[in-house]
Amino acid sequence: MSHVKIWIHLVFSTKHHQPLFTKEIRHSLFEHIRENARGKGIWLDYINGYSDHVHCLISLGKDQSIGKLSQLIKGESSNWINKQDYFRGKFFWQDDYFAVSVGSSQVEVVRKYIRNQENHHQKKSFTEEVKAFLEKYGWDKETDVGLKPNNR
Repeated sequence: MSHVKIWIHLVFSTKHHQPLFTKEIRHSLFEHIRENARGKGIWLDYINGYSDHVHCLISLGKDQSIGKLSQLIKGESSNWINKQDYFRGKFFWQDDYFAVSVGSSQVEVVRKYIRNQENHHQKKSFTEEVKAFLEKYGWDKETDVGLKPNNR
C-alpha cells in the first residue's frame, strides 16, 4: 500500500477578481465544494475565502495532480453557482490559480490563515495578498503568461 501526504495550499479567484460572494453565498459554496470534493475522493482539509477568492488546504492522493484537482473543484463549483442563479449572467472562475506545498509542521499555521480570511481582508486586498505570496515564494508575475519560477 502506498502512503502519500503532500499538502497543498490552493487559492483561486472569481473572474477579474470581482467581489461577488456574500457571507451567505460563501457558506453555501464552501459546503458544496467540501461535499463535492468528498464525493470525488479529494481530501479537502480546510476551505474558506472572501468575497472574490477561495483558499483550500488539500492533501494530494497518490494519483492526483494539482491541475486536475483545481479543474475538478473549480469546474464543478462554477456549474453549481450558475444553477443557483446567484448572479445575473454567467459565473466564471479566473483561469489561473496559486498553489504551494505546505510542510507537515506548517499545516496548522495554514489552517489558521485560511480560517481568518475575513479578518485578514479587512486590512489587505486580494491583489496585495497575491503579491505577498508571489514575493514570499519567489515567483514573478507575468501578465500574459501566468507564473514562472524566479531565476535568481
